[in-house]
Amino acid sequence: MIQKRQLKIQEIKQSVNISEEDAERKIAESVQVFTSLKESVERGLNELIDTIEEKQNTTEKQAEAFIKELEQEISELMKRRTEVEQLSCTEDHLHFSQCFRSVKASPPTKDWTEVNIHPPLYEETVVNAVAQLEETLSKQMKKLLEAELKRVQQYAVDVTLDPDTANPYLILSADGKQVNPGEVKKNLPDNPERFSLNPCVLGKQSFSSGRFYFEVQVKGKTEWDLGVCRESINRKGDIPLSPEDGYWAIWLRRRNKYKALNDPPVRLSLKSQPQKVGVFVDYEEGLVSFYDVEAAALIYCFTVCSFTEKLFPYFNPGLNDGGKNSPPLVLSPE
Repeated sequence: MIQKRQLKIQEIKQSVNISEEDAERKIAESVQVFTSLKESVERGLNELIDTIEEKQNTTEKQAEAFIKELEQEISELMKRRTEVEQLSCTEDHLHFSQCFRSVKASPPTKDWTEVNIHPPLYEETVVNAVAQLEETLSKQMKKLLEAELKRVQQYAVDVTLDPDTANPYLILSADGKQVNPGEVKKNLPDNPERFSLNPCVLGKQSFSSGRFYFEVQVKGKTEWDLGVCRESINRKGDIPLSPEDGYWAIWLRRRNKYKALNDPPVRLSLKSQPQKVGVFVDYEEGLVSFYDVEAAALIYCFTVCSFTEKLFPYFNPGLNDGGKNSPPLVLSPE
């Protein structure tokens, strides 16, 4: 008993050391990312200021050119006015006749009625600058998510389907890695573990501590449910799906309608349709996260979950729908 406890102390200390190393690495990565973001923001702001100032300088130069031209015309007109005033005072009719022709001709002036200085519009410039910043943030976020996905994939477990829980309409592969929605009900015993109405099946493996991760291919399907559930869920009759009822899941309906089955449900707007979904659970942290594996994107995350009993992977391939939803859910190998 003493030796076991001494080993446990060593194990705990080792876990703390590993945690400290992870924390230091994560801090270093975060500093690098946020420094890069800060530099991008500052660079974008400086470029925006330069663009605005350049537009203002262009406006000022245009105004200066107009003013110079107007002042030139004013000078010419004042000169002409002086000539006219002098000519009007002469009593030499011959001189008047000779000079009048040149004075009578209009000076070369512009019609300034439609000439205006319009202040530049900066809205488009600001919008473009923000769009560039958003693109930079999006790239940084993608890098973070790719790193996060690689981290959680380290906790991958080998999950197989439990035929004793499968609804009689479901078709399970011999290796327990695929489930198809069928159209014919099989004659199976209605044991307590089996889903009697909804086309659901659980994984054989259960988890009551630590972290675990598994991936499911959903390619070609028009509907499905994925997630985890607690051992004591109701498996008979129509089952409401929510954390209160023991389910932490997301679903697809009508080809492109995604929801996180929280309380209340949350409609999900995804940039692309996931072909493979990753499910990660941290039992102690009360966390269930869903990832689009190919896009390395976070689909949804349940947080502050209260787990007090065993958790099982949960699958629902949906109804066959005349063959429209016939492709299987496929569990990836560990």
